[in-house]
This record gives sequence, C-alpha cells and structure tokens, in this order.
Amino acid sequence: MSDEGTIFDKIISKEIPADVIYEDDFVLGFKDINPQAPVHVLFIPKVRISTHNDINTDNVDYVAKMHLAINDYVKEIGEAENGYRVVMNCNENGQQTVYHIHMHLLAGRMMNWPPG
Repeated sequence: MSDEGTIFDKIISKEIPADVIYEDDFVLGFKDINPQAPVHVLFIPKVRISTHNDINTDNVDYVAKMHLAINDYVKEIGEAENGYRVVMNCNENGQQTVYHIHMHLLAGRMMNWPPG
C-alpha cells in the first residue's frame, strides 16, 4: 500500500472534497460519486482497515459504529421502514476497488436479488 494512502484517507483529511452527509469521531458518510440507487452513501471508518479480513478485536468498534451511523441515517431520511441494502466488498473477486473498508448504503428503490 502506498504511503500516500487511499482516496478515502484523503477525503477524511479534507484533501479531497466529498458530499458529506454524516460525520462523528469514528465514521464518515458521504454520497457515492457513481450512485446505483436514489440513495447511495459510503460509510467509512476514520482509521484505515484495508479489507474485511483485517477487522479484528482492536478495530471492531469502528465497524460497529459504522452500522450505528447507517441506522441513524436511514431513520433520518425515512428509509428505515421501507428497507435498504448494506454492502461491503472484499478483495478482487468481491469487487473491492479501494482498500479502506467501506459500507455501501443503497436505498430509495426496490433492490433486486441476486445482486450480481
């Protein structure tokens, strides 16, 4: 991994702008630049955890706080009862493109299954 970090590190440090919809001390949520649903928000921990495989007892609190942030946000926008999808990709076959874990929140339409 480059010492420069990922694009998400640069968004966290405000080097790159993002349409931020949620922020606390542990989690940042911002609109996806290529939305796949009327609501498509990425939630990331403010520490770099490269893949799902790298979640451990030292950083699992960040992952829990990501879930809580999503719960708060879907209630705030009125999608909690309608339903939504939360997705985390892992490594190449899982289509992970940024090696800083992130949860995709997709809402605002009926989700299809299987997804891909």
